[in-house]
Amino acid sequence: MKTIILTGGGTGGHIIPNLSLIPLLKQHFEKIVYIGLNNSLESELLKLYPEVTFEGITTPKLIRDKFLKNITLPFKLIKSINACKKILKKYKPQVIFSKGGFVSLPVCIAGKLLNLPVVSHESDLTLGLANKIIYHCCTTFCTTFESTSKNLKKAVFTGSPIKSELFFPHPQKAYEISNLSPLRPTILFVGGSTGAQDLNQAVYNALPVLTKKYNVVHLTGKGKLNKNITSPHYYQTEFVLNIQDFLSISQVVVSRAGSNAICELLALKKPMLLIPLPKNASRGDQIQNANYFLKNGFASVLYQNQLTTQTLVDKIDLLLAKKSIYEKTFSTHPQVNKLLNGTQNILTQILKACNLTPPHKKQ
Repeated sequence: MKTIILTGGGTGGHIIPNLSLIPLLKQHFEKIVYIGLNNSLESELLKLYPEVTFEGITTPKLIRDKFLKNITLPFKLIKSINACKKILKKYKPQVIFSKGGFVSLPVCIAGKLLNLPVVSHESDLTLGLANKIIYHCCTTFCTTFESTSKNLKKAVFTGSPIKSELFFPHPQKAYEISNLSPLRPTILFVGGSTGAQDLNQAVYNALPVLTKKYNVVHLTGKGKLNKNITSPHYYQTEFVLNIQDFLSISQVVVSRAGSNAICELLALKKPMLLIPLPKNASRGDQIQNANYFLKNGFASVLYQNQLTTQTLVDKIDLLLAKKSIYEKTFSTHPQVNKLLNGTQNILTQILKACNLTPPHKKQ
């Protein structure tokens, strides 16, 4: 039985790309196993995929700038690696595919120790800490951005994996769920699967101005709903599985700058305002992603230290005024198609790594 292990978790950016691959992987593997955190977002989302077997693990995460809290990390990591080795021996996979992040680290190390092919994918312009280690465990290392792969011998530029469901929305469902009027332009705010408190607060502050002329759909993140705020032109929810429906009714999307999310917006040709996580809340990867999109004319950017009610409203108004310019760029820029072919390209690298026949390209 041909088996593949998928791994990655903690946030949507490490989970959704794996889920994007499942429809294609089912054509080549009889069994798909997903290794993720116990009691996590991935464990909940995988309940929607009964064809995939979920195996939960516990694994440590580096806490930046907290030296004392990281003292026991190596011992916890060894324990996680041993647990992953048992899972891998149980399923005997032909290949492991990793989306990076701390959840994937013990899985990939265990795979290397068992001499299993490992394929990983880096979404951002620069490698995260986990992927810097995972790179040495890999047979092939895939990248979203071409420049990321240039100085890495094992790296292959594949682009970003995109969910096929994004292209088959049901806009009426979004209007029914949100009870918003289709006669108004809609602004969608996305803070990421775990939410973004500073961005959420900026939305709350700007609502009195924004709802005068726009519908506002606000994905707050888990546990971050503000039930004290109501408006006939405002809809908030923690998380939606049918994100494609809400994207289809939105004229502009305001988002953090996680690579997978913004590549999905690019695929849908959505004008976007990116508010990247600042360096004091991340390693700076979202700022790099946002700057790349800004440089290529794919997005407008508002840095968090410039975020006020006025700057937020002004940027949204200007983005709508330039909507046609952005849409033309999406249709003509040579980098767009390269970034968005990731699903098929990654599948090809997975099949090559375990000596299965890659799919033939259509003539």
